[in-house]
Amino acid sequence: MGHEILERDGAAHAEVVARWPSVVDDGVIDRRALGRIVFSDQALLTELEAITHPHIRRIVHERVEAAGGLVFVEVPVPVRWLPEDWPRVVVDVPDDLRVARLLGRGMDRAEIEQRMAAQPSREAWLEMADHVVDNSRSQTELEAEVEALVAAL
Repeated sequence: MGHEILERDGAAHAEVVARWPSVVDDGVIDRRALGRIVFSDQALLTELEAITHPHIRRIVHERVEAAGGLVFVEVPVPVRWLPEDWPRVVVDVPDDLRVARLLGRGMDRAEIEQRMAAQPSREAWLEMADHVVDNSRSQTELEAEVEALVAAL
């Protein structure tokens, strides 16, 4: 949903384009360029979240209501607007493996460190968790753990 609202016809596109025109190429927001800017300055990240989070919140609630039943909402940062009675599931991976995976996706170390510094620590995420899914093993093991969690919930 975060990606969706930044698309050309997305709910936050015009506001983000107006605020950070340097990250726009032919009407398309370069999310990586935007990330380099906002993850270097907490005030700018807070400003971006003030633009995007209301739209994301609205979409989350609309889609959860429409779906009915068990729904997982993936959030890259903790948000206060999710209902308190929703269980918090944290997909956990050690930081060194997280860094290695991001390097493998083409991010450079400085960019990774900048983003990680702007996000809660692994320990903080684990403290918030009602359930923890281990993402340091194989895809098959991850899928089995998620299936078990879904059955339990």
